[in-house]
Amino acid sequence: MKFSRLAMLGMAFGLSLCLTVSAAVCKDSAVAKKDIVDTAAGNESFTTLVAAVKAADLVEVLKGEGPFTVFAPTNEAFAKLPEGTVESLLKPENKDKLTSILTYHVVSGKVMAKDVVKLSKAKTVQGSEVKITVDDEGVMIDGARVVTTDIECANGVIHVIDSVILPK
Repeated sequence: MKFSRLAMLGMAFGLSLCLTVSAAVCKDSAVAKKDIVDTAAGNESFTTLVAAVKAADLVEVLKGEGPFTVFAPTNEAFAKLPEGTVESLLKPENKDKLTSILTYHVVSGKVMAKDVVKLSKAKTVQGSEVKITVDDEGVMIDGARVVTTDIECANGVIHVIDSVILPK
């Protein structure tokens, strides 16, 4: 069977397009398979959170099987804290306090946004409960506004919040 040069080019282009699309799909699938820590580390909005997770020695825990739901404060959320607070919390002598704050942002299980809105409270890994309220503008966790929901990870889900929440 003879193929014209044009037909061969067409088939080569088609195969190339197919491989490119497949690679893009695989790349997106790989992103969805990242754990919570790697997902946060891959987003420049979470550099302070990732530094805090490292300082508290929580990396291995949050890379664990889970599932976990993390209410993740952005860099801007950490910047709202009084001046010097983040720097102080990152010091080794404040590791217990930092761990308490960070684990207060984590709930066991994978709680998607459609489920969060049905709750009035949730028990955190830290041991205390966060208050969940829903209003016309969306969902709040202990007064922090949820600004992005359902960032799915291999071991749970991240919901982005606009403030750092503190245990009572």
